[in-house]
Amino acid sequence: MSKPQVRKVVLAYSGGLDTSIILKWLQTEYGAEVVTFTADLGQGEEIEPARAKALAAGVKPENIFIEDVREEFVRDFVFPMFRANTVYEGSYLLGTAIARPLIAKRQVEIAHRLGADAVSHGSTGKGNDQVRYELAYTALAPDIHVIAPWREWDFKSREALLAFAERRQIQITKDKRGEAPFSVDANLLHSSSEGKVLEDPAVEAPEFVHMRTISPEAAPDTPTVFTLDFEKGDPVAVDGVRMSPAALLTKLNQLGHDNGVGRLDL
Repeated sequence: MSKPQVRKVVLAYSGGLDTSIILKWLQTEYGAEVVTFTADLGQGEEIEPARAKALAAGVKPENIFIEDVREEFVRDFVFPMFRANTVYEGSYLLGTAIARPLIAKRQVEIAHRLGADAVSHGSTGKGNDQVRYELAYTALAPDIHVIAPWREWDFKSREALLAFAERRQIQITKDKRGEAPFSVDANLLHSSSEGKVLEDPAVEAPEFVHMRTISPEAAPDTPTVFTLDFEKGDPVAVDGVRMSPAALLTKLNQLGHDNGVGRLDL
């Protein structure tokens, strides 16, 4: 099949290896002008380097969007999910999944603002994230074209991706050349880890995998007691101190971390 004519595409861009390769692939395979959108969801890492990487790849400064969406994420996505007591297959708390519709929403808004005719994501062709992105795209912009590189390109291995990156002079951090011990997806709600050292369910996960919480053995021997105030089903204050949604969830994350709370093995 011949590729459709795409003038401008808005890419959900993290600045990592996969989306950096996708950015260049969109430029070379589609000949499209690429707009990058990077969401600060409270993932706990620097996201500003994504700007420099996008510039180095030839993206125009006015086509680089890096936005702090933490308050919208917690207020309009996390809290409604909590009110609905949404749990997938009885155990998964949808920490990664709930961020995808927000990213897709902002991509569509940017596409409408700039007159882009396509959006793109970096989800693989074997998981649910591609569905989450694309259902949101379809709901918000039924006529927009969706480019899912992992379902289109011919790369069959990590080595092929790295070879493409080297040919196109895409910056690759040293840790991406070897086999990372596991992969991580994080935002203000959660941090999930998978792969490599976690693939054998009979082997306990190494302590270094748990980045958001200390071990129960290292937690205090005395309980930490606090109050949580609610209004209309949403938490609004900790120990009587009112906070914004993102600030409140950050505070609860710290309390959980310090007390060894929040680990879930699936």
